[in-house]
Amino acid sequence: MTHPIIAITGSSGAGTTSVMRTFEQIFRREHLDAAFVEGDSFHRWDRTEMRAEMADALVEGDHTLSHFGPEANLFEELEELFRHYGESGSGKVRKYLHDDEEAAPYAQPPGTFTPWEELPEGSDLLFYEGLHGGVATEKVDVARHVDLLVGVVPVINLEWIQKLQRDKSTRGYSAEAVTETILRRMPDYVNHLCPQFSRTHVNFQRVPIVDTSNPFIARAIPALDESMLIIRFADPRGIDFPYLLSMLHDSFMSRPNTIVCPGGKMDLAMQLIFTPMIWRLMDRRKQALGR
Repeated sequence: MTHPIIAITGSSGAGTTSVMRTFEQIFRREHLDAAFVEGDSFHRWDRTEMRAEMADALVEGDHTLSHFGPEANLFEELEELFRHYGESGSGKVRKYLHDDEEAAPYAQPPGTFTPWEELPEGSDLLFYEGLHGGVATEKVDVARHVDLLVGVVPVINLEWIQKLQRDKSTRGYSAEAVTETILRRMPDYVNHLCPQFSRTHVNFQRVPIVDTSNPFIARAIPALDESMLIIRFADPRGIDFPYLLSMLHDSFMSRPNTIVCPGGKMDLAMQLIFTPMIWRLMDRRKQALGR
């Protein structure tokens, strides 16, 4: 394994961007050059095209077209990137320009894609963050190419609160518009997002310990200290559970492969868990390269 791939997968509003920042800290500390790929860049249509496709779908009675499903994404191209990178350390990528700030250097409108181009040479690993790092369909199996697949899965009410608050505050959407998006995405969420979390190596699920019964009227996102973190390992072999329990104050094991700890320990937990995993990936890379 000369070109490892790490993927963070989770739905819109799940908190994958925060997890990415933790990995960035680890890469910086370990002096690793990661090639970053964001899932939005593998959407099939840009913002204007997606609106047109959704309008056409509505005319035909389809109320479920969403960015969560295969119709609106380039799953084959994503799998090809992972396959090609794993073999050669290269592959074709592009960027999705979310806002004016991201779009300015490219002199393009926000909501568009940059041209496809080859990844820079010499990266130590590929890091993907987005909706479909572990997706598998009848035609593709992206998950099989990933060396470390991490799921970020808040309980559904918390996920909705986070999406509502983010989209209203940073994107200017109304609560009604965000709610309509959540409802439209639900079939694809069930069929294409949830199954990924059975393919992950590690899942991080945040569970609030405050009332989130009606996420659509919540005024604030529950703080990390107002939640517990459930960490599930697909394969508990090689995980030093006594060490993790000693380092994560007030943590306990709820199952033989599951640790529960205070939500405020999320960054520390990720640092403790993923740093050794990345060391092992890099050791295997060095052995494959004969170093």
